[in-house]
Amino acid sequence: MNAQPCVHTLGASMTNTTTMQGMLYRTLGSTGEKVSAIGIGGSHIGLNAVDESLSIRIIRTAIDRGINFMDNCWDYNDGASEIRMGKALRDGYRDRVFLMTKIDGRSKKEAARQLDQSLHRLQVDMIDLVQHHEVLRYEDPHRIFDDEGANAALVEAREAGKLRYIGFTGHKDPGIHLYMLQVAADYGFTFDTVQMPLNVMDAHYRSFEKEVLPELVRQKTGVIGMKSMANGILLKSKTVTPIECLHYALNLPTSVVITGIDSMEILDQACEAVRTFRPMSDEQVRSLLSKTAEAAAYGEFEPFKTTSIFDGTARNPEWLGEEPQRLQQLMPR
Repeated sequence: MNAQPCVHTLGASMTNTTTMQGMLYRTLGSTGEKVSAIGIGGSHIGLNAVDESLSIRIIRTAIDRGINFMDNCWDYNDGASEIRMGKALRDGYRDRVFLMTKIDGRSKKEAARQLDQSLHRLQVDMIDLVQHHEVLRYEDPHRIFDDEGANAALVEAREAGKLRYIGFTGHKDPGIHLYMLQVAADYGFTFDTVQMPLNVMDAHYRSFEKEVLPELVRQKTGVIGMKSMANGILLKSKTVTPIECLHYALNLPTSVVITGIDSMEILDQACEAVRTFRPMSDEQVRSLLSKTAEAAAYGEFEPFKTTSIFDGTARNPEWLGEEPQRLQQLMPR
């Protein structure tokens, strides 16, 4: 998407921010890509409770309103999310978006299989960004960067024109994100993007904002924020409103904030959050954080950090693929 000359620059952000027809656009790290400040979450659009025709309407309406970042994942709703998005991106809509999906495979073979399946479901020849999904364990980086690992599959796919950029995601522990960056550097690899929880409660407990975000800013990596409301769980604390949650995440140096949208009303709410967003003062940030400090202290409203409820690859280890052959050979017979 071609952006207008910069008319609004976030003091809190490393990204140049432009405004067009009520939508904010930011630069995705070092890629130079201009992406909308909010993105459509892929999980919600594939839910059984959301009619397929409604999900397609949500996606296309969002694009018509200027939202150009589309999030998805190979495992969302047994593939329904990618299938629905593929249908929504017909009729010229594909050319208007920055398309992202994620794969769970840790082995080269499984990662390649999942990527090809995603391409088929999305009905595209190329995906703009593919991310290693759910980097939750300290062994994940080693499996991904093994000679037989998933990153080799993504690099080959990039060379073949099946994808343009490579990133990773995770929601468990900032220490694991930092370790993933370290292992990548050891292999001479630099990620284009990193996706992680960034919200008004994360700042108080096992904080990605405090521990990982500064390093991403330093490396000029594209920052993809997620779980700004944690599927509505943060709102159950009765300390913040949806708009406050989105404003807080938008105020961070995020390139894009992914938000789950399962109705036209929630789409309206997300667009309103962007329309009314203004860079927050330090005092405004402190005031908002003070409201959530007590509720956030022990991670109760961030169960993706403190439980395995959100860990799809833990419930489905077969998604990861086989361990490298050379390591299997070390095991006693």
